[in-house]
Amino acid sequence: MGACIQQQPAKVVDLNEMRERHQAQQRIVRLAPELDGLEMIYEVASDPDSLYAMPVLGWALKSNGEVMGVVPWLESLVGCHSLDDPDYGRFIGYRDPEIDDVFDVPPEHKRFELEHAAAYFDYEPSPEKTLLQHLPDTHGTYALCIDEEDAPWQLKQIHGWQLYSDGSIEALLVDEDAVCQTPILAGDDCLYPGRSRHRLVYFFQRAIANRIKEQDPDTLNALALMVDSEA
Repeated sequence: MGACIQQQPAKVVDLNEMRERHQAQQRIVRLAPELDGLEMIYEVASDPDSLYAMPVLGWALKSNGEVMGVVPWLESLVGCHSLDDPDYGRFIGYRDPEIDDVFDVPPEHKRFELEHAAAYFDYEPSPEKTLLQHLPDTHGTYALCIDEEDAPWQLKQIHGWQLYSDGSIEALLVDEDAVCQTPILAGDDCLYPGRSRHRLVYFFQRAIANRIKEQDPDTLNALALMVDSEA
């Protein structure tokens, strides 16, 4: 007679628990500014023969130990490695413009900086969303703020970025009616997270923001198409 095979009970997999665990591993826990002019290199399908450069705003450490450059991109501050859209941009690597060197991993000195800072500022986990860190914006990034559909757009300069305990990052904007003193610094009461007041927020580099201010027709047409597609 054949051997008796005992069936093991099926293991129930909690998909919500797996999803939460994965999200926790992807959470950003520390930021560091980029102060040496390193850039992100990317390509777009509409111009396959060209490569584009964008200044890296900072570097981020995730809870799983991964380090990545971050840039303001469309509606959020995103990791360079995550850009993989043929129409809007696909990440190629990082570039040091001073020596024209291209590499595909973050520099080791930034990894050391982030890891040591995260170990020093070892915050206790909390169920409440708390502020962890302020990252200055050194590139003159602007936010295009949209409220109601019929309301005019507002173009506001970003005065910094805030990292929260859940890994989310918010751009800090100025409430002009609440400014008490200048220059405006981190922690001033006139600063507020962009999404706390605006329905949609898009990020632009200084050059594009200046074209919007100058009412450049091509820029405004492209902007209108982008906003209409998201509305």
